[in-house]
Amino acid sequence: MKLAPVEAARERMLAACAPLGAETVPLAAAAGRVLAEDVRAGRDQPPFDASAMDGWAVRAAETPGRLAIAGESAAGRAFEGAMPKGAAVRIFTGAPIPAEADAIVIQEDATRDGDLVEVPKTEAGTYVRRRGLDFAAGAALLQAGQRLDPWRLALAASSGRAEIAVARRPRVLLLSTGEELAAAGSTPGPYQIFDSGGPAVIALAESVGATAERQVAGDDMDALLAKLDGVSADLIVTIGGASVGDHDLVRQAGRRLGLTLAVESLAMRPGKPTFFGTFEDGRRWLGLPGNPASAMACAELFLKPILRALQGEPPGPALARARTTQPLAANGPREHWMRAVLGEDAAGRTATPLGDQDSSLVSVFAAADALLRRPADAAAAAAGDPVEVLPLPRA
Repeated sequence: MKLAPVEAARERMLAACAPLGAETVPLAAAAGRVLAEDVRAGRDQPPFDASAMDGWAVRAAETPGRLAIAGESAAGRAFEGAMPKGAAVRIFTGAPIPAEADAIVIQEDATRDGDLVEVPKTEAGTYVRRRGLDFAAGAALLQAGQRLDPWRLALAASSGRAEIAVARRPRVLLLSTGEELAAAGSTPGPYQIFDSGGPAVIALAESVGATAERQVAGDDMDALLAKLDGVSADLIVTIGGASVGDHDLVRQAGRRLGLTLAVESLAMRPGKPTFFGTFEDGRRWLGLPGNPASAMACAELFLKPILRALQGEPPGPALARARTTQPLAANGPREHWMRAVLGEDAAGRTATPLGDQDSSLVSVFAAADALLRRPADAAAAAAGDPVEVLPLPRA
């Protein structure tokens, strides 16, 4: 099998992952979705000059002084009419400022005496939120390809949008393979292990906006073909059976079903058996290794970018710089993505590779919060040398 470098393999995968299209949903249902349209302001925000504080709206030129109280302006209810000269209007935060006023005296600095209020000297513009301070009508607020977190959702809502166009969620079918796998909660056989890769990859896919269905199949060609033939998912993801052993049947099943491979294998560890291909109808297939750490490392490096690209989002991944806290041996011809723990010292971000990098160790991956990249044929590195890391999301 041809071993593809990591970057080249990802480029080949992404070339088959154009955005899936859009759907319009209520804004309240758009959290976590990827925008499929630009959002522009329909009007100025705020749409009028507003008070930034509770206090008194005044003409700065008439301060200091004792001013007659002409009325009140509250949020959602403006002072009506013209503000007389030598007068002040009681005002509250967010309320419209009378057209004749140009400053706010906060209530702590003023003294009310019946129908009069004593105010100190103030400057024009004090505590005034000018119309359009936040944004002006027509301003670009959000761009297609951005994911709607709560803060961006608030910005879209402030533009007056009740509905919004978002990318369609990719539909993923995840198939875990292997006679050695037992579902959590079941009674495993004497030579079985609990399936940890399947639940983890499902959670990862859903975390970036996909809908995912999970199935399990043993090492049986007929069962594999029955599970996979005619599947309507946008992306098939298989875990296990991707290598070339006698019981590794997933590639053979793909060939029988008409899969054309764009990536046969990776010049990477862990994750060498990973493959990617497409069917004539455009469906995609990502084959992940069976070892949990291998599957999750490749899911971070390939599955996440694929799902983001299908939603029109910048695919990533975005690597960061750090310094290794430990010496690193010279690397071989395959990139090595080591599970590591990030830290900070006086000089900045650090990365500490975990001691055992065996690709079957789920506990090591759970302890890591980064993947440390060792390029192919990298020379030995000393403690303190710069390295590239992929931070992993941790709640």
